[in-house]
Amino acid sequence: MPIALGILAASGQIPGDALEQYEFAGELSLSGELRPIRGALAMTFAICKSQQHTRQEPAFILPRANADEAALVSDAAIYPADSLLQVCAHFAGFDKDQKLPRHRPSSNRQRPAYPDFAEVKGQLQAKRALEVAAAGSHSILMMGPPGTGKSMLAARFPGILPTMTDQEALESAAVQSLTSGFSIERWKARPYRSPHHTASAVALVGGGGTPRPGEISLAHRGVLFLDELPEFDRKVLEVLREPLESGHITISRAARQADFPARFQLVAAMNPCPCGYYGHSNGKCRCTPDLIARYQDRISGPLLDRIDMQIQVGALPHADLLRQADGEASAYIHARVEDAFALQQQRQGKANNLLSTTEIDVHCKPDDAAGQLLRNAMNKLNWSARAYHRVLKVARTIADLAGAQQIATAHVAEAIQYRRALRDQ
Repeated sequence: MPIALGILAASGQIPGDALEQYEFAGELSLSGELRPIRGALAMTFAICKSQQHTRQEPAFILPRANADEAALVSDAAIYPADSLLQVCAHFAGFDKDQKLPRHRPSSNRQRPAYPDFAEVKGQLQAKRALEVAAAGSHSILMMGPPGTGKSMLAARFPGILPTMTDQEALESAAVQSLTSGFSIERWKARPYRSPHHTASAVALVGGGGTPRPGEISLAHRGVLFLDELPEFDRKVLEVLREPLESGHITISRAARQADFPARFQLVAAMNPCPCGYYGHSNGKCRCTPDLIARYQDRISGPLLDRIDMQIQVGALPHADLLRQADGEASAYIHARVEDAFALQQQRQGKANNLLSTTEIDVHCKPDDAAGQLLRNAMNKLNWSARAYHRVLKVARTIADLAGAQQIATAHVAEAIQYRRALRDQ
């Protein structure tokens, strides 16, 4: 469409000066029909952000199929069109009735529905750990035998995360629109991406001749769930190290460079050994200690060091499996997470997981007894400085959930337990 309008303006068939007031995007069919494009929301969001200091409201003429998503950017004036003829009539100015009307998005949107934690039987310790992870935006690794509910717990994790702000929702939707993966019905729903363990590094971080976002960017402001973590290629897992720290990924090619956001929350799951039954009460496991160590060593130390919490998910007793599920509903957990997250926003303006080293010294001061317990644990378990700081941030989140101003011994003790599922990191 922009090329066609440029030709019409150059040949004097429509006024060229009027085109300067609008931004255009759309695929033009041979019949003159306007077809939708990928990335309409991303384009609208980027242009409005670059012009946010100007007084003029950016105006866009887009295919009608792209109007709803582009109109999510509140600063944009969207004028949908079905054909090139309608666009030309809009600029011809002969008849006011032929002017394109401004699109008015629907305001009747409900809170997205998520699977409920009430459906998960037992696993109180795992649910508590996921609550802590949600409240402070911490990454978490769950290790346990098959059938213990790890995937079921992960699928319900987005439902207890803090409610998305408009800015977060726009960032997430803009990335998804680049792959035509955004649906207006999923507005303000936390993304949940679960790539198969055969995924390549390009599929995970993005790439291609014309760089496209990968799974970590499509999970921006949401959850990236990696099931069967040791089964992923080790080189694929290693590409997660930088995005986990920085929150973005830069893809460089000979012709161009693309920078995609990747502020995702990692939730991973794994079996404790190749057969999966190490430590299970049924005694099925026959894996040797060396085989178990080699299996767990598929996850490198540097990557494991960047995962905030590591927990054991045990097999449920038969009595728990046979009784009806009556766990706590996600709505109650979500309310506690919201309260703790609000405390973090008031105190430091960000989630605890995003605190810098200087901010940790200011906002994560334990009392004397808690500090001594943490130092003893660090010496005994040979933690790195990164691991020490991550335990402090998790302890700060536990204190926030309890409504405590200072980190106490109980908060540090719980945080230490969330660091000992694998290799005593």
